[in-house]
Amino acid sequence: MSHSVHPFSHRLGVIRDWKSRWIARDKGYRTALKADLLIRAFLTKELRTFYLSDVQIERNQKALRVIIRTSRPGMLIGRSGDGVTKLRDKILALLKKRGIDLAGQELKIDIEEVRNPESNAAIVAMMVAEGLEKRLPFRRVLKQTLEKVIASKEVKGAKIKLSGRLGGAEMARREDLKKGQIPLQTLRADIDFAREKAHMTYGDIGIKVWIYKGQIFERDLKAANKPANQ
Repeated sequence: MSHSVHPFSHRLGVIRDWKSRWIARDKGYRTALKADLLIRAFLTKELRTFYLSDVQIERNQKALRVIIRTSRPGMLIGRSGDGVTKLRDKILALLKKRGIDLAGQELKIDIEEVRNPESNAAIVAMMVAEGLEKRLPFRRVLKQTLEKVIASKEVKGAKIKLSGRLGGAEMARREDLKKGQIPLQTLRADIDFAREKAHMTYGDIGIKVWIYKGQIFERDLKAANKPANQ
């Protein structure tokens, strides 16, 4: 009997790094973890239309740094940085409402651009969700999205799976489309995975996306982590 394992957590410490990077003790750990969960849930909901890739959080004694990766940074930042300022104020208000004290840490928000959105699983999942919510036929959405993904040079294989009342059918079912290879058990395989929901009038449709971008070797990791001045 086999179990499904999340492709990201399966590779933690091998080719992947943690999305929250900080150290805390006793009560401070509980408060920091709660703040992380609130910030992630808020940003995922608030920035749904901005093609959000992921949210990374770093902490030290002086600052709480939130790194937002998106394919639409210009829309998010706004004129003269107004968008980031409003977003920062909303996060601070949310934490204050939930009784979370930053203990003197300054909240900093960094926006990073995703250069190739077609090779990012979270953004591809959002593209599929948008297509389904516009009432387009689900098979056409699957086929067109997969063709866009495979057209990207760095992508070696991809798979998209839908589950729910597809096409408004009475009985829920699953449909998937796959192209290329996806070696889920190979730890050095660079596999991006994401889940998303398309909110339909007859219920939610679950979306899962796997994108394989080749293998990462130890020398590649060392080169990526090497300081620029060396």
